[in-house]
Amino acid sequence: MTERREYFLRLSVFFSEPNMKHRFLAATALCLPFVALEAAEPDSLVTELREVTVRTRGVRKLKGATNSELITAKELTRAACCNLGESFATNPSVDVNYSDAATGARQIRLLGLSGAYVQMLTENIPNFRGAAMPYGLGYIAGPWMQSISVSKGASSVKNGYESLTGQINIEMKKPQADPSFAANLYYDSMNKLEANLDGNLHLGEKWSGGILFHAENSFTEHDGNEDGFMDQPRVRQVAAMNRWAYLGENYVFQAAVKFLDEERVSGQSKHHTHGGMPLYIIDIDTHRWEAFTKNAYIFDHVNDGNIALIVSGSYHDQDASYGHRIDNIAQTELYGSLMFERKWLDRHSLSVGLNGTYDDYHYHYRLRPDQSLALSSLLNKEGIGGAYGQYTFNLDERLVAMAGLRYDYNSDYGSLFTPRMHLRWNPTGSISAHASAGRGYRSPQPLAEYSYLLASSRTITIAPNLHIEDAWNFGVGGNISLRPFSRKLDFTAEYYYTRFGHQLMVDLDTDPHAATIFTSANRSFSHAFQLEATFEPFDELTLAAAWRLTDIKQDYGFGLTEKPLTSKHKGLISASYAPMMGVWQFDLTCSITGSGRMPRPYELSDGALS
Repeated sequence: MTERREYFLRLSVFFSEPNMKHRFLAATALCLPFVALEAAEPDSLVTELREVTVRTRGVRKLKGATNSELITAKELTRAACCNLGESFATNPSVDVNYSDAATGARQIRLLGLSGAYVQMLTENIPNFRGAAMPYGLGYIAGPWMQSISVSKGASSVKNGYESLTGQINIEMKKPQADPSFAANLYYDSMNKLEANLDGNLHLGEKWSGGILFHAENSFTEHDGNEDGFMDQPRVRQVAAMNRWAYLGENYVFQAAVKFLDEERVSGQSKHHTHGGMPLYIIDIDTHRWEAFTKNAYIFDHVNDGNIALIVSGSYHDQDASYGHRIDNIAQTELYGSLMFERKWLDRHSLSVGLNGTYDDYHYHYRLRPDQSLALSSLLNKEGIGGAYGQYTFNLDERLVAMAGLRYDYNSDYGSLFTPRMHLRWNPTGSISAHASAGRGYRSPQPLAEYSYLLASSRTITIAPNLHIEDAWNFGVGGNISLRPFSRKLDFTAEYYYTRFGHQLMVDLDTDPHAATIFTSANRSFSHAFQLEATFEPFDELTLAAAWRLTDIKQDYGFGLTEKPLTSKHKGLISASYAPMMGVWQFDLTCSITGSGRMPRPYELSDGALS
């Protein structure tokens, strides 16, 4: 891995609404990534805020039936994160790996399984599906994010059936927060420059608006091993988001529009020549638009009774060339959700709703370099409509049970039923146990999701009549909090089992010169076991250690075997020191990744990957 030296500058200006007094906060750091003063931003509306100080350290567990944790803005500053894909460096539950180093494609792994089985949400709206999946982790800049919520196992049925191993929801900075302006610049030794701006303004008591801007450019080609190929792609990206909010007494409205333009260039270096032959160049141009609107009418403030309507849409246009291979994708996505929620007697909660999703894919591609210059075309349209109901019983936070069921009709795969259940028991304030079970589905889009494979020399073959993926997920876990010497010590243990009925797989074992994408019904499975401990020896210092064992078995035609290029073990040790009430912050993170199996042709000759 190439060493990076990071230089970070952040300037922030905050205005307090009462009396409109100006407050200025500034912090700079040299060679200390993301050492900055951070302003607390609310996750929900507060009607009156006078003098409140909130301090959160790291990741905190969320109350409720699901096994969820919140990565706060404070935790995000612990890593030199420049985008969403670099925000999980200190989180032991989520891994972010390169699917392909040549294109910079990344994917999340949760419970050891591919990020395709993790439902990505932005402010509880499904996002980064299909064509946006390979590079979507780079589409949200780090300074844009307010928090990240990670839910492991079978999640809520509210947002659809696509969550097989968990959900990750990203909350952006809100326009209804205290008026502020912030700007930062980032530069590293790889000659990469980034600039970020964000600000918001209140227009009266109810209206507010905000804008977010991000730009980055990699100015230099890097070839550290001098093999003639760039070690990582050069990325040029410009993104902007404008959002508005109206917060009335009974009616709440939000709307936003986002635009992204990105170019990725990789392959052979321009300074490399080889007998006058043309250079092998990877060029991926992406244009993406997103828009959403949220409307909620609150008819019962005491019991959280409300009716909400969410409508969102996106257009993703990606033109990619991998030498002589071409893969152009245009995806239009529409989503709508109508929800009703209410509590009764502080113990019973009911949520019912209707969801609908429409996807329109247009492909123009040439998968084999020896084909004619004519491009193949493919149209794929998928419509999904469904209804759900979810009931929650909460006995004074000591016993919380949640059961949900949804029915969907898929235009390609017919009727689908999704049951899910969660149970949490807190016998004391220091002991907690949870269990979950549920089913999930996912429609495969191999031309979009596995486009990065075109950067290799393998021949890509996609089997016809792919089946929808389906799996059951079961999980149990527990947490205990101790106070030795009056200091906080937490232990957490979790185990999850995922059993697939049908799974989309990529066969890299049969032929070293081919990659075959097909659906298997041979009951592949995954076991994930994790231990975690957190200790605060004194107020300013937090120590954490975690270890995870993952066992994934799949059948590529010669019996169940370990999934290739997947590590079985991972260890993480981190220390966070924040003296002077958090004005300064020093972090050290060490991760250890175990070995994994190489595909069979390489394994038979070179042994296992280490």
